[in-house]
Amino acid sequence: MSTPSSSPQIAVVGAGAAGIAAASALARAGYAVRLLERRPYVGGRASSYPHPALGEVVDCQHVLVGCCTNLIDLFTRSGAAGSIRWYRELTFLEPGGRASIFRPGWLPAPLHYAGSFLQAPMLSLADKRAIARAMTGLLGGIPSNDDEGLEQWLRRTGQTERARRHFWEPIVVCTLNDSFQNCSTRHATHVFRELFLKSPASGRLGIPTVPLSDLYAAPARSIESHGGVLQFRASVERMEPAPGDRWRLLGPSLDYLADAVVLAIPFEQMQRLLPNLPASPEAAAWATRLTRFVHASYTTVHLWFDREITPLHHAALLDSDLQWIFNKSRIRDLPPAQGSYVELVIAASPRYLAMPRAEILARSLENLSLYFPDVRQATLIKSGVLKEARATFSVLPGLDSSRPSPKSPWPGIFLAGDWAATGWPSTMESAVRSGYRAAETVASSFGNPQTFLALELPASGLMRLAPQ
Repeated sequence: MSTPSSSPQIAVVGAGAAGIAAASALARAGYAVRLLERRPYVGGRASSYPHPALGEVVDCQHVLVGCCTNLIDLFTRSGAAGSIRWYRELTFLEPGGRASIFRPGWLPAPLHYAGSFLQAPMLSLADKRAIARAMTGLLGGIPSNDDEGLEQWLRRTGQTERARRHFWEPIVVCTLNDSFQNCSTRHATHVFRELFLKSPASGRLGIPTVPLSDLYAAPARSIESHGGVLQFRASVERMEPAPGDRWRLLGPSLDYLADAVVLAIPFEQMQRLLPNLPASPEAAAWATRLTRFVHASYTTVHLWFDREITPLHHAALLDSDLQWIFNKSRIRDLPPAQGSYVELVIAASPRYLAMPRAEILARSLENLSLYFPDVRQATLIKSGVLKEARATFSVLPGLDSSRPSPKSPWPGIFLAGDWAATGWPSTMESAVRSGYRAAETVASSFGNPQTFLALELPASGLMRLAPQ
């Protein structure tokens, strides 16, 4: 790999997935990189932290799937891939415990889930016909624009009420963290196609076996191994142009000069920086587009029991406010003597933000017992509720035109973040893609073109003949 003739000083602001990806790519390419993070740990919104009352390290559950090629690339290069546990099965549970298990069979893609789909008791024959009709329409590809809302697509394809509740809703809410009304058809159908049609490898589920900040610590360390610097508690509160086409980054404990800056921060933090950046008509138009972004919230409930309540590692929970259970004791292979630690996911949960934690806990335990009766006999040792008001952004219909490219209105400033124009919804994969794209744009600006984006996972079976 070629390296720049000199070593420009590159500041990357934000040590979430996007910032770590940008910094690691640029450090590998030989640039002098300084990764600035306002908190004392890495991961951004995909981070973990010691909970003072629980005496545990907690996080809001994040997962990846086989089609997340750039996220997998980031972990593989840093040696963190061994901290991902992969699953080929998806289990959907109804109240009472009846299970529908989706696993790839011997048929080629896009038919690899056909056997499981036809046998799934959670769906009637009419439900299955409606879903199959909609999926068949995706064989030719997903919509080229994001103008249509998912609710409209579901009505247009004649989805039954049960198909919506037992199939489309669990997938949409858990992957896009939002309601049908707030999701564009383009992004939702992209998820459906990758998970269920493209190939068995594309839809496999990866769950971290370590806390999220530990997971991202490996690629952060790799930045340092290539000569980069990771600086914690370095909050950037304003930026000023400096002589020599440089930028001065200022904060309570920061005064740093950079030849280029990658702002790998959420859109709301970007909005706070805007008043201190040079004004121009282009910058004003760009700022106006940012106002279209809105947050989607995410709630998780953490429960420690004195005994195991289920041997399942994970499952989608149907007909409940709870969308998913992750049995972290099983996923992490914790000793049985430590009891049982499970995490419950309540995605797209704006009404839970104002709800008292005690009420959330009571509701969650009652709902959980409908699927796992052993909850009633188990002793709850401790519990915690995490509310993330700004967990993701809503992929609203028509929002793609407002998602920015890596180039900003200000020379020498580049952008990264899951909210940038990546073609993906608000996911860790989108964040890493944006970081790699920003790094490519930075390298090109210094006359040293590089390719950091990983290749897409290829289609398999008959899907190799379908438009990609």
